[in-house]
Amino acid sequence: MTTSRVRRPPDEARRLILDAAASLLAEGGVAAVQVRAVAARVGMTDAGVTHHFGNRDKLLAELLRHGGRQLRAALKDVLATWLDGGADLHELVESLEALYRRGYGELAVALHAAGWRDRGSGMLDPVVYALHRLRPPGSSVDDTRHTVAALHQAMATEALHGSAFRRSAGLTGAAANDSTAHVLWWTRQLHHALGIERA
Repeated sequence: MTTSRVRRPPDEARRLILDAAASLLAEGGVAAVQVRAVAARVGMTDAGVTHHFGNRDKLLAELLRHGGRQLRAALKDVLATWLDGGADLHELVESLEALYRRGYGELAVALHAAGWRDRGSGMLDPVVYALHRLRPPGSSVDDTRHTVAALHQAMATEALHGSAFRRSAGLTGAAANDSTAHVLWWTRQLHHALGIERA
């Protein structure tokens, strides 16, 4: 939907551009995130969008960082209720899978293929530390980091390739196409790998 063009403060314009790009990403994947489509969503010219982000590649890279901020906010909410609610690992796995289902998995893979690299922000450090506190005394924090990295990798590729990978292992129909059972499997693996007893 096109809106009338208005002048906005730079911070507001950048936020609106990223929100529009995130909506397009969720609706149609990386290919849908075009400067012209984003501009139409926020009532700007193409030049207005490129003024704030430079070009499409830079917009996509910033969109991935925007997704990271959303992931951090979502995980902060999950982590805030963990200790009081019995540290529900399934909720953590579902939160990661839901974010990537909105197109951020495809975006991360596309940017990586194009040569973009995250220098290592430690985005999931709060998850690592929250999980590590639940582990038996003397557990290796590096093992916790590897477990969280593996989970993150799996959830990032779930939306893109999960069904195909399940079919390659012989699952068919709903078992291949629905991620619910796979998310539950990952939850069990998290409990097992980290030695965290189920609530």
